[in-house]
Amino acid sequence: MIAIIDYDMGNTQSVTNALDHIGFENEITRDPDRIANSEKIILPGVGAFGTAMERLQSYGLIGLLKDAQRSGKHILGICLGMQLLGTKSNEHGEHTGLGFIQGDVKKLEPDDSALKLPHIGWNQTALNQESPIFADLPDTGDFYYVHNYSLHCSEHNVIATCQYGGMIVAAVAEDNVYGAQFHPEKSQDTGLSVLKNFCQL
Repeated sequence: MIAIIDYDMGNTQSVTNALDHIGFENEITRDPDRIANSEKIILPGVGAFGTAMERLQSYGLIGLLKDAQRSGKHILGICLGMQLLGTKSNEHGEHTGLGFIQGDVKKLEPDDSALKLPHIGWNQTALNQESPIFADLPDTGDFYYVHNYSLHCSEHNVIATCQYGGMIVAAVAEDNVYGAQFHPEKSQDTGLSVLKNFCQL
């Protein structure tokens, strides 16, 4: 069973719909036992970093996620969920993240004034490091994005990038932890392949 973390911050229904479509048992939950006994964890998210961390704390989920990470359980953060994997964010003040990926979340600053924020829509993405979540995919693919902030981290963690007035970290990995700034659940067949690959790890 894939546990989709329920902390009132996002696109849980679209993620469960995608997993149902590709045939993987899943549950939207914040129940400690269900999360602890799950095979894998997906941390989705839409909204502000600080509020998200407060919600995770209030539901007692931070310790559960850290225990899962230490145990080697596979975790996938999506959009804001990927940003929460980082060390800290400067969105509306400074906020501490989960620290699974060493890096800071900062506001996008496109070098072209014609490019508006948030970054919304389809963007060609370079899958520039081998990763099991990109198995059998071409070196580039179109994925759907909606975000104002992005994670800045070490190059060795970066497994995909895209361009939007500068390079954006599109996906990251560190041991058993993965993150996608794009929305695989909204990225048609290519995105569903990423989810399928994660679920089959």
